Amino acid sequence: MRFLDRLQPLALLALRLTLGIIMLAHGSIKVHRHMHEFASYIASMGLPLWLGYASAFTEFVGGILLITGTFTRLAAFAVFLNMCVAIGKVHWQHGLLGAGGYEFALSLCMMAFALIFFGAGPISIDAIRGGGTGGGRRSKSK
Repeated sequence: MRFLDRLQPLALLALRLTLGIIMLAHGSIKVHRHMHEFASYIASMGLPLWLGYASAFTEFVGGILLITGTFTRLAAFAVFLNMCVAIGKVHWQHGLLGAGGYEFALSLCMMAFALIFFGAGPISIDAIRGGGTGGGRRSKSK
């Protein structure tokens, strides 16, 4: 099964693209159509209004960064925090599988969690610029 190890860069790419596309899609709706309504909703939960704007831009910009594999660990950390807050403040009360439950947000949170530790992988801008890609790359010491 060692041949599967050679496919790890594609797995990281797929993980990054999937999370990035989902975050970009959700963030795009908030940023381009419902920014003020979303921020007001966040404020209605007792959180600061600015956190609504930060959340929307985290999803939008974070999605772009994840898709391109740029500053992946930082973007993944921001998405991870965003999803943790979403689970705790919005979805938890609905249970895991209820309508509005936290299973989807938890999946996104754990995808981001994995990318924090594995990095973007070799198929990324991070790898091109040499910025700590992780993803199984090992330095060769003599």
